[in-house]
Amino acid sequence: MTADEPLRDLSVRGAGAREVLALFDRLPPVAAGELVGRWRGSELGTGHRLDGLLAAHGWYGKEVVDAETVHPLLFPDRAGVPRPVDPALAPLGLLREQPWLAGTWPARVAFAALRPLLTTRRPTARVREVRHRGVVTAAVVYDRLPVVDAFRRVGADELLGLMDLRGMAEPFPFVLRRAVSPTPRTSDPAGRTPPPG
Repeated sequence: MTADEPLRDLSVRGAGAREVLALFDRLPPVAAGELVGRWRGSELGTGHRLDGLLAAHGWYGKEVVDAETVHPLLFPDRAGVPRPVDPALAPLGLLREQPWLAGTWPARVAFAALRPLLTTRRPTARVREVRHRGVVTAAVVYDRLPVVDAFRRVGADELLGLMDLRGMAEPFPFVLRRAVSPTPRTSDPAGRTPPPG
């Protein structure tokens, strides 16, 4: 059985948090350099209070340019191009206490309208190797939020992540699949690093 088969099984039939954590603990750690690239994200429904929230708002995934340049939240613009959104503007209190409100139709419409104002060219997280659930593995550490996304390897181009948010009892599981392989970044004619997409 390959590492991705248990994950696919959990994705199809649904899983409880305990099953996902048990799978996470069996998977090998990820080296920091393995996170470089653009990743397509998806939720792994477990009944977590945040289930469905990212999908409802059109979350694309993450991009790691290098260890110091991470865009942890990519959302597509009106043309469908993934653009980084500043996670520091997320209403954390609402997400912790009443996440269902953030998934309502008015909240989705408001986010869609405000999304162009929330985009940023600046990195908002870094990659570090941290000890998580007893194992040293790569993680995305957010700059201005009490959030750490720790990863284990499912396959060469697939990762299982756990979002650890201070004040949230259970970690939120998600899956990343490589969308774009790592390539050297170049500057545009004005000397600026181009945005994702």
